[in-house]
Amino acid sequence: MKIALGQINSTVADFSGNCAKILAFTERAAAEGADLIVFPELAVCGYPPLDLMTYPAFIDRSKTSVESLLTSLPQGIAVALGHIGRNRSKTGKAFRNTVSVLYNGRIVHAQHKTLLPTYDVFDEDRYFEPASERTVFDFKGLRIGFAVCEDIWAENIGDSRLTYHIDPVKELGEAGVDLIITPSASPFYSGKTEIRRSLVEDISRRYACFTLYVNAVGANDLLIFDGNSLAAAPGGDIIAHCSSFMEDMQILDTGNFEKIPEQNLQEIGNKQENLEKALILGVSDYMRKNGFSRVNLGLSGGIDSALVAVIAAEALGPENVHAYAMPSRYSSDHSLTDAARLAQNLGIGFEVVPIEGVFSASLEALKESFAGTEPDLTEENIQARIRGLLLMAWSNKKGSLLLTTGNKSEMAVGYCTLYGDMAGSLAVIGDLFKTEVFELCRYINRNAGYALIPENILTKPPSAELRPDQKDEDSLPPYDILDGILNAHIMECMAFEEIVALGYDPETVRHIIRLTEKSEYKRRQAAIVLKVSEKAFGYGRRIPIARAIYEVESR
Repeated sequence: MKIALGQINSTVADFSGNCAKILAFTERAAAEGADLIVFPELAVCGYPPLDLMTYPAFIDRSKTSVESLLTSLPQGIAVALGHIGRNRSKTGKAFRNTVSVLYNGRIVHAQHKTLLPTYDVFDEDRYFEPASERTVFDFKGLRIGFAVCEDIWAENIGDSRLTYHIDPVKELGEAGVDLIITPSASPFYSGKTEIRRSLVEDISRRYACFTLYVNAVGANDLLIFDGNSLAAAPGGDIIAHCSSFMEDMQILDTGNFEKIPEQNLQEIGNKQENLEKALILGVSDYMRKNGFSRVNLGLSGGIDSALVAVIAAEALGPENVHAYAMPSRYSSDHSLTDAARLAQNLGIGFEVVPIEGVFSASLEALKESFAGTEPDLTEENIQARIRGLLLMAWSNKKGSLLLTTGNKSEMAVGYCTLYGDMAGSLAVIGDLFKTEVFELCRYINRNAGYALIPENILTKPPSAELRPDQKDEDSLPPYDILDGILNAHIMECMAFEEIVALGYDPETVRHIIRLTEKSEYKRRQAAIVLKVSEKAFGYGRRIPIARAIYEVESR
């Protein structure tokens, strides 16, 4: 049997657009002789729908969209697609996360999702009722079982403290299926593509069946879907693979297939390439799906804003990116020179607008109120807020979207200014630690074959340049130490004693944990962060603002 993997980019609530893609891909698959095409999880409405699920009109559009597809899809090809299904039981929630097979104008099979994730960014139990049974679909001589996204993660889930008591894949395997199909909307994080590949291979080896994994592609808000749809033959060999970070369709023949050479799968494990592609897709889809075409940002001459500018130029085209350098009395000449050189390399718009006049006027206006006090963080933050004010003004006037340029290390410890450098609509690199920013910038330069990002930006000591001769290390430990502590505390959820046991200075650990927890109120007001790690700041990490910092305060 010939099966097509329909890796499409759905937009949440764009029922007509999503259905048009489903129809176009199906017609193409039919023309190439496919018997069945499989689309991602909730492809009809887009993933995740979140509280749109509470709107009756949204549910009605999902239902009528499936009904419309029944009459418009070509005959002779079966179409497996994800949509919102009704719970026909008298108990439980009203809806189910459903995959239905549409064939010749009828729904010939339906399977609801069994495992509803409630960790990290997932909250499916809020909306859906889980499946009570797993059934087998007989089609053209094959026994087919459907395991929707999380259903294949029963033994390898994102939160080690969560245990599932049902294993849908095991049930299907023991039922003797020939093919397990997994429509999925699995968000990207660094390293996840390799985990998914391992899962698919293992399922095929364990149950001697074909495994077809069709993942969503595109970005919806903070979530980025990388595609990388896969198929494995009995025994575990990968026999089909869709491109990463773009729409694609591949067709496999279960009666005539070949193993894909390993060198053709190298992109699955290329960390830096995947990170760059993910951020580019995150920016481009956020802009496109929100109706924007142009962005602006502050270009300081530092490495963070440099990386954001590179990503934006690649995502939107340099003609749609405009950068502003806003030097103050503390800005170095080389920062301005570095920013200008980068802008020239990228071909983006660039203007220099000094803020000394506005800063001096602000200090003059506050002179009486500040009498008898010494300069401190207040004066530093005034400069950052002036820049934020001007950047937002340009955003309003030019109809562009302001990108923030802060990294995860800064956001973690509060080394950023509310309504200043935190101003903006999208935090492009807010899920990259500072050390990861350096790594990605060096990769970009290696891949470009020249210093696209000027070498001085990569080698000079990081500085906010808000006071004379300021360096980041005046306030923070070196970034390799800081990021090691932050990774242990935020990503690994280690306790104070465990982090110290890794070899870090106890007082430094105590200081960093205290800064991180006391900065939660800032992060609640931050721009949306593109998620590229297992634990990004945002609604996937829910920490109370008012709380005791028990790891350190108890000592």
